[in-house]
Amino acid sequence: MMEHDTLLAYLDQWAFEKPDTVWLKDLRGNVSDDYSWAESRRQIRCVAAALEARFDKDTKILLLSRNRAHWFFADLAIMASGNISVGLFTTLNADVAHYIAQFTQASAIFVGEADNWESVKAVLSDDTCVISLPGVEIPEASLTWDQLLSEGAACTPSHVPRHDDTIALIFTSGTTGRPKGVIQTNDSNVIPIRRGSEFLEIEAEPIYFSYLPLSHLAERQVIEFTSLCRGAPVSFNEGLEFLGRDMQRTRPTFFFGAPRVWEQFQQAVLAQFGGADAFDRALLADPEAVSVAVKAGLGLDRCEFHLTGSAPLPMPLMAWWDSVGIALMEGFGQTEAMSLIISREGQRRLGALGKPLPGVDIKITEAGELAIRADGCTPGYYKQPDKTAELIQDGWLHTGDRFRQDQDGFLYITGRIKDYFKTIHGKFVAPTPIEALFAENSCVEQQCLVGMGMAKTVMIAVVSESMRATPREAIEVSVTSTIRSMNASLEKHARVAGAILTYTPWTIESGVLTPTLKIKRDEIADRFGDAAAAMATESAEKKQILVRWH
Repeated sequence: MMEHDTLLAYLDQWAFEKPDTVWLKDLRGNVSDDYSWAESRRQIRCVAAALEARFDKDTKILLLSRNRAHWFFADLAIMASGNISVGLFTTLNADVAHYIAQFTQASAIFVGEADNWESVKAVLSDDTCVISLPGVEIPEASLTWDQLLSEGAACTPSHVPRHDDTIALIFTSGTTGRPKGVIQTNDSNVIPIRRGSEFLEIEAEPIYFSYLPLSHLAERQVIEFTSLCRGAPVSFNEGLEFLGRDMQRTRPTFFFGAPRVWEQFQQAVLAQFGGADAFDRALLADPEAVSVAVKAGLGLDRCEFHLTGSAPLPMPLMAWWDSVGIALMEGFGQTEAMSLIISREGQRRLGALGKPLPGVDIKITEAGELAIRADGCTPGYYKQPDKTAELIQDGWLHTGDRFRQDQDGFLYITGRIKDYFKTIHGKFVAPTPIEALFAENSCVEQQCLVGMGMAKTVMIAVVSESMRATPREAIEVSVTSTIRSMNASLEKHARVAGAILTYTPWTIESGVLTPTLKIKRDEIADRFGDAAAAMATESAEKKQILVRWH
């Protein structure tokens, strides 16, 4: 495969080498809207020329839409015009959208299908140019995609892409405080893609499926930009309610999902078999037939690499997927630096994220923080030199994550530096490993440890969907047993007083999860903190493990 140093050079290559081959498929029911490489490049370049005529170079342009072909087109047209795209999640609340729009001084926004458009439009400045994507009625739009196509039809963009161009600002999830705008360049995407592809020996003719938010760098780089670099087709999920149908239609050769996605897939499989007991009996009777049925049912029958990340993967979940012949490979990267650590066949250990990729130097600081040195990292944060100076020190990028490394070189994440908290005893508690131990209990599917300033720590957890018909008393006995077992191995200051259980799932819509499915610890502390503090005190006084319902 020919190597280029800009993403748009790959677009030029494939439009020349295979102009009529379909690159993108917008799935709609049983049909799709298909776009060839040549047609994709035509639309991107026409709109880029029109944007050049309307906006000064380096203008920030927002992009709000569900995943679709024209998300790619708008993103690449902004890039090809020498401007900078700023993706907004379709679940973003008005406060954060207002902050991002103001902070970047965005002059325009491309709008497609987005459930939060009503709240986003209310916080945009009056002079923001609203551009509607095809097939979407946006009364507030002053321009349409087709108008820009027409304006730029007879023109050629004059911008000459460079490897170090700023092409996008990607705002972090904001689990604590305001999100930071991470500067993205061609280098910070092309280099990690090349590094990861070479290491993993990715299949010669991959097929990609896009369903996770493109405003997040993982989906942007792993799907949009990697498909560009490899000249590979992408199918877009019509909506999460059609995920199963569209997965079966696409049958991707690569699939990425956060642990929460793999949990939901597991629940769907168990439901198809009539419950966990029925599944276990079927697996025992004919493991090969079960494996074939599960892979076909999920549309993963030709998938060669199953990646998970964004949050720790509970070991029981990994073992369950192993039992059906699907090896979940963990990896580690972040918006500031991608393709750093990954597992692969023959180099995989339960609980570990893998080993550093070739070309990635690592060190673990005295504070236990992982620092890395590699090509293709972000230059820093937009308009935040103080935060950039904290991030990059003497050539080392400080990840903000605590890690340990075993004698064989495997790396294990033990939590975010900022997630550590002190109980009333004045000693730090690392919540992530304790949460991982608790997650081994099948009664729960989401969990968060709290305890700052408390007498003891307390686990807040959501009851698993598959266990909701189970009597509360049985769940309480199981959870109490798990905590008792955990406490036997924990230092005294970290021991868990008990658990507060709820049947209400934590979701993006409820404000508990970020758009990338990370738990907002501050939100959990706000909602459950008073009850947790009271439980911690009562447990210490009675010397009992307690379980309460919320």
